[in-house]
Amino acid sequence: MKKFIKTVLVVTSVMFLWTGCTIQDPERVALEKAEQAALYQTAVQALNDRKFVLEASDVTFRRGESVFVNPNTNFVSLQEDNATIQLAFNTHYAGPNGIGGITVEGKASNIINTTDKKGNTYFSMSVQGINVSATIQITMVKGTHRCSAVVTPNFNNNRISFSGFLYPISESRIFKGRAF
Repeated sequence: MKKFIKTVLVVTSVMFLWTGCTIQDPERVALEKAEQAALYQTAVQALNDRKFVLEASDVTFRRGESVFVNPNTNFVSLQEDNATIQLAFNTHYAGPNGIGGITVEGKASNIINTTDKKGNTYFSMSVQGINVSATIQITMVKGTHRCSAVVTPNFNNNRISFSGFLYPISESRIFKGRAF
Protein backbone atom coordinates (compact mmCIF):
# COMPACT_ATOMS: atom_id res chain seq x y z
CA MET A 1 0.00 0.00 0.00
CA LYS A 2 2.86 2.40 0.86
CA LYS A 3 4.45 1.64 -2.49
CA PHE A 4 1.20 2.45 -4.27
CA ILE A 5 0.83 5.80 -2.47
CA LYS A 6 4.44 6.74 -3.24
CA THR A 7 3.91 5.86 -6.90
CA VAL A 8 0.75 7.95 -7.07
CA LEU A 9 2.53 10.91 -5.44
CA VAL A 10 5.48 10.64 -7.82
CA VAL A 11 3.21 10.37 -10.88
CA THR A 12 1.11 13.33 -9.71
CA SER A 13 4.22 15.43 -9.08
CA VAL A 14 5.61 14.59 -12.50
CA MET A 15 2.26 15.47 -14.11
CA PHE A 16 2.23 18.88 -12.42
CA LEU A 17 5.78 19.58 -13.53
CA TRP A 18 5.14 18.29 -17.02
CA THR A 19 2.01 20.35 -17.59
CA GLY A 20 3.78 23.49 -16.47
CA CYS A 21 1.69 24.02 -13.39
CA THR A 22 3.41 26.99 -11.86
CA ILE A 23 2.27 29.71 -9.56
CA GLN A 24 2.36 33.11 -11.28
CA ASP A 25 3.94 35.92 -9.36
CA PRO A 26 1.37 38.77 -9.48
CA GLU A 27 4.14 41.36 -9.42
CA ARG A 28 5.85 39.77 -12.42
CA VAL A 29 2.58 39.48 -14.35
CA ALA A 30 1.81 43.17 -13.72
CA LEU A 31 5.31 44.14 -14.82
CA GLU A 32 4.98 42.15 -18.06
CA LYS A 33 1.60 43.75 -18.80
CA ALA A 34 3.02 47.23 -18.19
CA GLU A 35 5.98 46.46 -20.46
CA GLN A 36 3.67 45.22 -23.25
CA ALA A 37 1.49 48.32 -22.90
CA ALA A 38 4.55 50.58 -23.19
CA LEU A 39 5.80 48.70 -26.27
CA TYR A 40 2.33 48.97 -27.83
CA GLN A 41 2.14 52.73 -27.21
CA THR A 42 5.64 53.20 -28.65
CA ALA A 43 4.67 51.21 -31.76
CA VAL A 44 1.45 53.21 -32.26
CA GLN A 45 3.42 56.44 -31.92
CA ALA A 46 5.97 55.20 -34.48
CA LEU A 47 3.13 54.47 -36.93
CA ASN A 48 1.66 57.93 -36.34
CA ASP A 49 5.07 59.57 -36.82
CA ARG A 50 5.71 57.48 -39.95
CA LYS A 51 9.09 56.36 -38.61
CA PHE A 52 8.87 52.63 -38.01
CA VAL A 53 10.38 49.25 -38.82
CA LEU A 54 8.53 45.94 -38.82
CA GLU A 55 11.26 43.39 -38.09
CA ALA A 56 9.95 40.11 -39.49
CA SER A 57 10.58 36.81 -37.73
CA ASP A 58 8.71 34.81 -40.35
CA VAL A 59 7.65 35.34 -43.96
CA THR A 60 4.72 33.66 -45.71
CA PHE A 61 4.58 33.41 -49.48
CA ARG A 62 1.63 33.30 -51.89
CA ARG A 63 0.94 29.58 -51.63
CA GLY A 64 1.16 29.51 -47.84
CA GLU A 65 4.79 28.45 -47.54
CA SER A 66 6.18 29.97 -44.36
CA VAL A 67 9.84 30.34 -43.38
CA PHE A 68 11.51 31.67 -40.27
CA VAL A 69 13.92 34.48 -41.07
CA ASN A 70 16.39 36.77 -39.37
CA PRO A 71 14.59 39.94 -38.13
CA ASN A 72 17.73 42.03 -38.68
CA THR A 73 17.68 41.47 -42.44
CA ASN A 74 13.96 40.97 -43.19
CA PHE A 75 11.82 44.03 -42.67
CA VAL A 76 9.40 46.65 -43.90
CA SER A 77 10.25 50.22 -42.93
CA LEU A 78 8.97 53.72 -43.43
CA GLN A 79 10.84 56.90 -42.64
CA GLU A 80 8.61 59.88 -43.40
CA ASP A 81 7.77 59.04 -47.05
CA ASN A 82 10.69 56.69 -47.90
CA ALA A 83 9.64 53.04 -47.73
CA THR A 84 11.95 50.00 -47.82
CA ILE A 85 11.04 46.33 -48.22
CA GLN A 86 13.83 43.80 -47.70
CA LEU A 87 13.91 40.00 -47.93
CA ALA A 88 17.15 38.14 -47.20
CA PHE A 89 17.69 34.44 -46.71
CA ASN A 90 20.71 32.70 -45.22
CA THR A 91 22.07 31.14 -48.39
CA HIS A 92 25.42 30.94 -50.12
CA TYR A 93 24.01 33.12 -52.93
CA ALA A 94 24.52 36.83 -52.20
CA GLY A 95 21.52 38.02 -54.22
CA PRO A 96 21.06 41.47 -55.69
CA ASN A 97 21.26 43.17 -52.29
CA GLY A 98 24.50 41.45 -51.24
CA ILE A 99 22.99 39.64 -48.24
CA GLY A 100 21.00 36.85 -49.85
CA GLY A 101 17.85 38.49 -51.14
CA ILE A 102 16.36 41.70 -52.46
CA THR A 103 15.93 45.24 -51.18
CA VAL A 104 13.53 47.65 -52.87
CA GLU A 105 12.86 51.28 -52.03
CA GLY A 106 10.18 53.72 -53.04
CA LYS A 107 8.09 56.69 -52.06
CA ALA A 108 5.05 56.05 -49.88
CA SER A 109 1.71 57.63 -50.69
CA ASN A 110 -1.98 57.14 -49.92
CA ILE A 111 -1.10 56.54 -46.26
CA ILE A 112 -4.09 55.63 -44.12
CA ASN A 113 -3.77 54.97 -40.39
CA THR A 114 -6.94 53.90 -38.55
CA THR A 115 -7.93 52.31 -35.26
CA ASP A 116 -11.13 50.31 -34.85
CA LYS A 117 -13.49 50.20 -31.86
CA LYS A 118 -11.53 47.34 -30.28
CA GLY A 119 -8.25 49.28 -30.45
CA ASN A 120 -6.66 47.33 -33.31
CA THR A 121 -4.51 49.50 -35.58
CA TYR A 122 -4.54 49.31 -39.38
CA PHE A 123 -1.95 51.10 -41.51
CA SER A 124 -1.84 51.00 -45.29
CA MET A 125 0.28 52.71 -47.92
CA SER A 126 1.16 52.51 -51.58
CA VAL A 127 4.85 52.32 -52.47
CA GLN A 128 6.19 53.41 -55.87
CA GLY A 129 9.84 53.12 -56.86
CA ILE A 130 12.15 52.01 -59.64
CA ASN A 131 11.73 48.31 -58.80
CA VAL A 132 8.60 48.33 -56.68
CA SER A 133 4.93 49.14 -57.10
CA ALA A 134 2.97 47.66 -54.23
CA THR A 135 0.40 48.17 -51.54
CA ILE A 136 1.39 47.41 -47.95
CA GLN A 137 -1.20 46.74 -45.25
CA ILE A 138 -0.07 46.49 -41.63
CA THR A 139 -2.27 45.12 -38.86
CA MET A 140 -1.40 45.47 -35.17
CA VAL A 141 -3.60 44.00 -32.45
CA LYS A 142 -4.33 46.17 -29.41
CA GLY A 143 -2.01 45.67 -26.46
CA THR A 144 0.97 44.21 -28.31
CA HIS A 145 3.56 45.44 -30.78
CA ARG A 146 3.38 42.16 -32.71
CA CYS A 147 1.97 42.78 -36.14
CA SER A 148 1.82 41.57 -39.71
CA ALA A 149 2.32 43.30 -43.04
CA VAL A 150 0.94 42.07 -46.33
CA VAL A 151 2.86 43.31 -49.38
CA THR A 152 0.75 43.04 -52.52
CA PRO A 153 2.45 43.98 -55.82
CA ASN A 154 0.28 46.00 -58.18
CA PHE A 155 1.25 44.04 -61.33
CA ASN A 156 1.03 40.42 -60.16
CA ASN A 157 -0.41 38.38 -57.31
CA ASN A 158 2.84 37.31 -55.62
CA ARG A 159 1.86 38.66 -52.23
CA ILE A 160 4.18 38.22 -49.28
CA SER A 161 3.28 38.45 -45.58
CA PHE A 162 5.78 39.59 -42.96
CA SER A 163 5.07 38.78 -39.29
CA GLY A 164 7.09 40.23 -36.47
CA PHE A 165 7.39 43.18 -34.13
CA LEU A 166 7.09 46.88 -34.88
CA TYR A 167 9.64 49.33 -33.48
CA PRO A 168 10.49 52.99 -33.95
CA ILE A 169 13.40 53.41 -36.36
CA SER A 170 15.57 54.71 -33.51
CA GLU A 171 15.18 51.37 -31.68
CA SER A 172 15.54 49.04 -34.66
CA ARG A 173 18.39 46.59 -35.21
CA ILE A 174 18.13 46.19 -38.97
CA PHE A 175 20.93 45.73 -41.49
CA LYS A 176 19.99 47.18 -44.85
CA GLY A 177 21.40 45.63 -48.01
CA ARG A 178 22.09 47.29 -51.32
CA ALA A 179 18.88 48.45 -53.01
CA PHE A 180 18.59 47.79 -56.72
